[in-house]
Amino acid sequence: MSSVLSDRQKDELHKSILDYLNTNGFTETLNALKAEAGQPDFEPDPRAKWSGLLEKKWTSVIRLQKKIMDLETRNSQLQDELSSAPTRRPSANSPDWLPRLPARHSLASHRSPVTKVTFHPLFSQLVSASEDATLKVWDWETGDFERTIKGHTKAVQDVDFDSKGNFLVSCSSDLTLKIWDTNNDWKNVKTLYGHDHSISSARYLPSDDFIVSASRDRTIRVWEVSSGFCIKTFSGHGDWVRSVIPSSDGRQLVSCSVDQTSRVWDAQTGETKTELRGHDHVVEVAVFAPPAAYAAIRELAGIAPPSARDDKSKQIGSFVATGSRDKTIRLWDSSSGQCLKTLNGHDNWVRALVFHPSGKFLLSASDDKTIRTWDLVTGRCVKTLEAHSHFVTCMAWGRAPASGSAAPPPATNGATTNGTSAPPAEIQTVNVLATGSVDMSVKVWLP
Repeated sequence: MSSVLSDRQKDELHKSILDYLNTNGFTETLNALKAEAGQPDFEPDPRAKWSGLLEKKWTSVIRLQKKIMDLETRNSQLQDELSSAPTRRPSANSPDWLPRLPARHSLASHRSPVTKVTFHPLFSQLVSASEDATLKVWDWETGDFERTIKGHTKAVQDVDFDSKGNFLVSCSSDLTLKIWDTNNDWKNVKTLYGHDHSISSARYLPSDDFIVSASRDRTIRVWEVSSGFCIKTFSGHGDWVRSVIPSSDGRQLVSCSVDQTSRVWDAQTGETKTELRGHDHVVEVAVFAPPAAYAAIRELAGIAPPSARDDKSKQIGSFVATGSRDKTIRLWDSSSGQCLKTLNGHDNWVRALVFHPSGKFLLSASDDKTIRTWDLVTGRCVKTLEAHSHFVTCMAWGRAPASGSAAPPPATNGATTNGTSAPPAEIQTVNVLATGSVDMSVKVWLP
């Protein structure tokens, strides 16, 4: 039988065995092996590399055997876990993805509570607004801080990109709205004056030609971007208007107020179409439901599905969700003003609402430090995340198209900020959620 060892390896093996026999006093065996192995002149040498080699090799083999056994045991455990795991797990592009702990990034740089977060409609940029009078730009994929935007002199209350991401609008307690050019070093290109008290909300209308704002002066104003002039003022609320958001077609507005009501407005005439009454405290947030959620809301409310020929079946702005300091969330029929369902579960003020792009869920953020996910078919809370160490003040879903999806046409900007309306069904947005808190951090939730 031929040996697998080379002559050099044989020589080292013989010498290491002879060294072992000599060290342990096996003289007769040593002399016999010297003769048979052709090593009559062997002399022990403690500096030689074969000195003590046999013991080293033996102990290393034992260690390797133990490692192999441990790895085989671990492999068996993992195989068992894999076989018992769900066959399908939501991927990065899964339409049913929901945020889960832990957050991918926790972004800290603000020196006061974070008031709003908004996503760039095309790129992986996220902008946060804060009571420290600044805006901060982040890369939500990497978690990197990019820049601080300064210009306001008091707390910044809201921020929103236009549909192309070329401009950003912010509003502040300093009574101004500011427009920033994102392609020119984020410079302030316009400052809009007109409100008589703190401005709590500012949003681009889908055409990008107009901005709508809400203020503590009890009014809602529409501004022409090109001139910077206020062209319309809507009045009706009896107290501080906390928020105003346009529908995805820009024809309607939904607002909410300290007067405990929410209103649906005709964006052209400024007439109140519906007043939504039912909350027992300040209404902090009001958003239109996207058409993708209509089927689930109708099932929840026991409303018969409309016929395929019914023009109202997918009419934009048919349903509204509101969140209040009374700790509840309400779903409304925006045409009749009827409350369809009240969702109870939060232990403190409800501060933000986002409809899931699939239309199956509603996400809410609260001063109880949690994000809750509600199944719109059953009205039950199906998931609760302990999101922040302090009040959760704001929340937004990503606006950029998922990989492989076409960008939405700018004129119909279906994905308004903070998830108030989903894009058309054929366009899937990227799976990313951002939240801001009184703990001064922004958290990014990714698959």
